[in-house]
Amino acid sequence: MFDCPFTGHERGSPMPKCPRADVRLLDERSVTMPAMTASMRSVDVDAFWRDGFFFPSRVLDRETALDHARHFEELRTTHDGRLPRPFADYARTNFHMVSTRAAELARHPEVLDRVESVLGPDLLVWMVELIVKQPRTEKILTMHQDLNYWGFDHADREVTAWIALTDATVANGAMRFVRGSHRFGSVEHHDTYGADNLLSRGQEITVDHDPADEVAVEMRAGEISLHHGLTFHGSGPNTTDEPRVALVIRYVTPDMGKAGGARDYAMLVRGADRHNHLIKVAAPERDFDAAHLALHTEMDDAQLEALGDGATADFGYTRGA
Repeated sequence: MFDCPFTGHERGSPMPKCPRADVRLLDERSVTMPAMTASMRSVDVDAFWRDGFFFPSRVLDRETALDHARHFEELRTTHDGRLPRPFADYARTNFHMVSTRAAELARHPEVLDRVESVLGPDLLVWMVELIVKQPRTEKILTMHQDLNYWGFDHADREVTAWIALTDATVANGAMRFVRGSHRFGSVEHHDTYGADNLLSRGQEITVDHDPADEVAVEMRAGEISLHHGLTFHGSGPNTTDEPRVALVIRYVTPDMGKAGGARDYAMLVRGADRHNHLIKVAAPERDFDAAHLALHTEMDDAQLEALGDGATADFGYTRGA
């Protein structure tokens, strides 16, 4: 039996149809969770809002994190070439809709506790990405702001949790944050479409910043960083002989809607959604099941409308691959 991945509906829209008839719907309003307390100290939360980021904080032991990295590599070797699209297409967007392990990590209590410390008790997962920076690669991310091109209607209710599944160092292309840059608000970007740029359009900020404000986000496997959706950040190439692997989870609060009421999706992971701006979806019970493969494509198509707004050339996370 296939479980319907839809668990809610878009504001003002009818309930979407499931890809299969023999399905069940989950309660769209709330997720029953054990009582938990936020795990970041108030001084750390203050640091997040002052700097636009906070790191490091351990959420997994080292061996568990490395095991997750190995699992995702095994998933790639098992499924790549047997799916409707390349594995990379599924890994770089909405990975939690096709990978049970990615969905489990997005709901990990240690991760949710930290995000709740910043955003409050009601949490949705909007996006999960598996980002692998291969050994000896020139691939980079230019300095950019995430929320500049995702199409949300406001900015302060999104946090990215970046889980290091292997060590992240300057040598292997660790991120760099610009302290306090979220306070500039949304700034102008231009599209570089650089062949070695891992961003969908090679987006890059057009404003200057003081290099002294850049902070290298070096972390050990199992540690996490949190950053604001308007924080300037980028990363350099991996000059080492080992891959740099991270699972990147984008959390939003239920009051975050898409500009113009555009259609989009999210997975409720803590608390309740009393707004229903985004269509609720459920995690898969099996990797790459047929219903969630279809849903992944539907979600991608909806999100590409915002991502492609104003694009003047081919765009996408596997552009040039």
